[in-house]
Amino acid sequence: MNFFSEARVLIRENIRDYGMFIALFVIILTFSFLTDGLFMSSRNISNLLDSAGYIAVLAVGMTLVIVIRHIDLSVGFVAGFLGAIVAILLTQMGMSMFVAIPIILVLGVIIGLFNGWLVAQIGIPSFVATLAGMLIFRGAILQVTEKTGTIIIQDDKFNAIGNGYIPSLLEVSGLHLLSLLVGLVGILLYIYNEFNTRRNKIKYGFEVVSKGIFTLKLVFVSAIIAYITWILAGYNGFSWTVIIVMLVVIIYHFLTTKTVLGRHIYAVGSNPEAAHLSGMNVKKITYIVFGSMGMLAALSGILFTSRLQSATTTAGTLFELDAIAAAYVGGVSSAGGVGKVTGAIIGAIVMASLTSGMNLLGVGISYQYMIRGGVLAGAVIFDVMTRKKR
Repeated sequence: MNFFSEARVLIRENIRDYGMFIALFVIILTFSFLTDGLFMSSRNISNLLDSAGYIAVLAVGMTLVIVIRHIDLSVGFVAGFLGAIVAILLTQMGMSMFVAIPIILVLGVIIGLFNGWLVAQIGIPSFVATLAGMLIFRGAILQVTEKTGTIIIQDDKFNAIGNGYIPSLLEVSGLHLLSLLVGLVGILLYIYNEFNTRRNKIKYGFEVVSKGIFTLKLVFVSAIIAYITWILAGYNGFSWTVIIVMLVVIIYHFLTTKTVLGRHIYAVGSNPEAAHLSGMNVKKITYIVFGSMGMLAALSGILFTSRLQSATTTAGTLFELDAIAAAYVGGVSSAGGVGKVTGAIIGAIVMASLTSGMNLLGVGISYQYMIRGGVLAGAVIFDVMTRKKR
């Protein structure tokens, strides 16, 4: 099989994995052309990634929840509520952010575990259990913010999480050196991971792509990482939000692809009955996934509150729907058992890119909602069609 034939077959057989990247590429090209390059400016890309951060974190957790055939509608207002609580701890109790943030993350885990208990132990459908949580935490936000409506945060260190950037160390031709080094480390880690994965597949007799296709993939992805790094390094460099999202992706990608826990999560999602009969503790997996979702909701609330530098009564509104949309656009299957953490991040960036591009073009908010809804519907139709084909 020649190079082009292999590439065509590879794309056709892995269209679920590559479809989101193709969609993102088309969106970027379209908006870059329509805005005369303004869409790809350093300032816009930096703002786009920062605005996608708190949804991307939620989308990672939501992907795993959907993979095990459940849903969590409470995460938006859980994020908003815990964001308000961290604001209260910092402003009214004078607590250090290094104490307040771990407390909030632990509270998030507890809330997630409670949802997991309702679903796994009591047997309440996740839609109903988390819908109840959604209403409870909507009321809780109103309760804790009813005196002032908005809680202003004056802690510069905390506010830097959502608005600050990693230090430059040194500027080389107007580019932030540390950001360039972070990008380089990212490329090296990606290449190492790909070589390691390929070596293991060969070792255990699995089929791998040809060296030509493998090299092209390495060069293409490395070039994208390098280009984004160069764009950001020309503005203020990598923001702390982007660094946090990257760390979440690395940790969860490792957990889902390199550990027994990850294999069990996908096994439970593919067939819960078969997983149970083979000795897996399905209830335990459900607890872990919902606990993880709660922790990531807490982190999302911290990122959003820090970005606004305040806690508001409307924080968390529609976060859960944006996270679900990002997960589906990122390739998670509505039937469970299929979905990648990296796909969730791409899905979040796709949705943020649509919003950013339409704002630059002056598209009305009503049309924006309709277009984003159409994209979500298209992603689910694409999922159903590819499953039928398989």
